[in-house]
Amino acid sequence: MKSISVTSIVELSDVAEELLAFANGQKFFVFEGEMAAGKTTFIKSFCEALGVEDVVSSPTFSIVNEYESNTGTVYHFDFYRLKNLQEAYDIGYEEYFYSGDYCLVEWPSKVEELLPETYIKVEIAVTGNEQRLFQFNLVQN
Repeated sequence: MKSISVTSIVELSDVAEELLAFANGQKFFVFEGEMAAGKTTFIKSFCEALGVEDVVSSPTFSIVNEYESNTGTVYHFDFYRLKNLQEAYDIGYEEYFYSGDYCLVEWPSKVEELLPETYIKVEIAVTGNEQRLFQFNLVQN
């Protein structure tokens, strides 16, 4: 596990680079944190580190956004509004999750039983006004 504390949003690009190094080639990431902890804001920085030039925004209503990067396709999921697992099946989650492309998942608890066996968990805790604690952990079930 790796922990990084930040005191300003300008430090997020450094955290994104640290996460890429920590991942060591792993491409499936889940992001946990309370509402407004900064999951989407951090994912924007992470996508920049991956070389995404598209506008990165929360897929709250579309469930999944797709971005192109110089490392391939990046899928960004927000399962907050998911009513049941059937909705994940309806969007064809397997094609995304097992594509070999980057998958960035917000609100993974809504689809916990569908997650792959191995992934990187990123926990974001609010510790002050702009202060956040990031914890990276490799999960192998």
